Amino acid sequence: MALSGDEGLKAQIEALVRAGALRRKAAAAELEAEIRRREEVLRQTFRRYVSPNVADKILADAQLRDTLLATADTRTHAVVLFADLRGFTSISEQLEPQFVVPLLNEYFSLLTEITFRHEGTVFHMAGDGLMLGFGVPLEQPDRAPRAVQAAREMLTSFSALADSWKARYQVEAGLGIGINEGDVVAGNVGSSSYMSYTIIGDTVNIAARLCQRARAGEMLFSSALKRSLDAHGFDVGATALPPLQLRGRSHPIDIFCVPLKERVQLLTA
Repeated sequence: MALSGDEGLKAQIEALVRAGALRRKAAAAELEAEIRRREEVLRQTFRRYVSPNVADKILADAQLRDTLLATADTRTHAVVLFADLRGFTSISEQLEPQFVVPLLNEYFSLLTEITFRHEGTVFHMAGDGLMLGFGVPLEQPDRAPRAVQAAREMLTSFSALADSWKARYQVEAGLGIGINEGDVVAGNVGSSSYMSYTIIGDTVNIAARLCQRARAGEMLFSSALKRSLDAHGFDVGATALPPLQLRGRSHPIDIFCVPLKERVQLLTA
């Protein structure tokens, strides 16, 4: 049965409306799928640096997520921890490269797992050194105790790993840790082709210097961190050391040491 002119026009309009609705539905589905894909990429990216729990908190906070992805810098208060392998030069000389890489993977895996358990952030991993942050990007009022507890666990757990390395490869290794607290600048640093979210500032530099001075089996930290620990009633049995004079600074800084029960004696760094 043939349709009249008005009925034919109405049918065409209805068909166009249905087609438009289908296109909008398909576009909405594609957009939703793309959003889910991007969120998963962000989640996997954040989980390279922070624990899954912290990553989920970041993704749940749109403002924080956008801040981390932006190029703008943010000034914040944080605890910075450096960990460095002692004896690595000797290990590299004694072992073939194919054995050194698995050892480094064991070392970084151990320290990263401990960092994530205490909800710290991995900012830099290179050579045999690791830079961590507590209280950044998420604020943590107990960042100082978290950092020290993580450092304690690292020293104890690495001691067992070092014993394993000695039994397997007859090599000696130790771990030195430096910690400082203060203001840092957090942001994405790099170029248009490659950027990395990191922290910079004097607080970071001092933590790195403390790590350089720490002997195998030692945790060194600043008076700034000691004050925070005291405020939390957190006693780690630290021993005061002679003030440390840093190049470029007019006054030395007070530092404290927490060693393992048995400090490791190594001839090389």
